[in-house]
Amino acid sequence: MFVSETQLRVRYAETDQMGVVYHGNFFQYFEVARAESIRHLGFTYVDMEKMGVIMPIIEVQCRYIRPALYDDLLTVKAILKELPVHHKIEFHHEVFNEKKELLATAKIILYFMEATTMKRTTMPEPLMKQIQPYFS
Repeated sequence: MFVSETQLRVRYAETDQMGVVYHGNFFQYFEVARAESIRHLGFTYVDMEKMGVIMPIIEVQCRYIRPALYDDLLTVKAILKELPVHHKIEFHHEVFNEKKELLATAKIILYFMEATTMKRTTMPEPLMKQIQPYFS
């Protein structure tokens, strides 16, 4: 299993009148955590695009448990429970506040696709080599 953690501070502009993070902003937090998890492996989305691979989101599920508030320092986990062996990669996310309270969970499925043809493909081999040891 591969787990990566990213910390983000809730900005005022991300909250509503009650000082609570607007629900849609969690998807930006998940995006940052996914990008940082790939960076942790020595890659970026730009690197993958240069290899001719894009990763569109095809499904999202999110469960909100507790509110995130203005100025909270959040820890957003990006978790791969299974090694992606086909065209699909499934990220699980967990968001915690500084008290280590679980605020939200999510499952986000992306496809590996060839940028030029928009056909499904597999994870680029260099990324696969970096991530495989987490599943040995």
